[in-house]
Amino acid sequence: MASSAAARRRQEMAAEGQRHLEETIAAAFQILSSMNDELCNPTLWSSSSAAAAAAAGGAGGLQHHGNNHHHHHQHHHHHGGLPPPPPPLHSADSDAADAAGGGPGGAPGSGGSLDEARHRYKVAMAALRASIAAVSSCAQEMGSTEHQADQAEIERLEEHASALRKNFSLNQLVTGAYLAMSIPNISQTTCFEHNCFG
Repeated sequence: MASSAAARRRQEMAAEGQRHLEETIAAAFQILSSMNDELCNPTLWSSSSAAAAAAAGGAGGLQHHGNNHHHHHQHHHHHGGLPPPPPPLHSADSDAADAAGGGPGGAPGSGGSLDEARHRYKVAMAALRASIAAVSSCAQEMGSTEHQADQAEIERLEEHASALRKNFSLNQLVTGAYLAMSIPNISQTTCFEHNCFG
């Protein structure tokens, strides 16, 4: 009974592991599909080109503004005045993030489906690993249970064989005693018949 219950539990775990494996494969396929969509999306490439152009223009403007600021700084230093604070820098990475939807007020990025697919893949893979570990543990438990059942069956058969051997020995003793008692009686009967009717 316990062995059949363990076998049924193992089958259920195997079915669950198969389901997690299918989910993992589907999530991996979704990752590839999302990557293909992003690579083949003309809007993404045009926005990336526009972001690169804006970053280059911003860098040129910063250089021109820096030259003017340096000239103005030299003029103030010549007259003994304090230099004004530098303007806040705007990097090309922030321009690219804004163009991809990462900055405030920007359009939503195109990596949402890819991030979702990656998260789904991680969850499915973790569940698959847990299911494999559970099936392995159940198999070890089943092996231990089956070994115990086999050992109990062996002990029962050995006890039965020992009882048969004892019964056979007892029968031999009874038969030997019966023969020992019967042989003198047969001899006496034969001798009596020979004397009386001989």
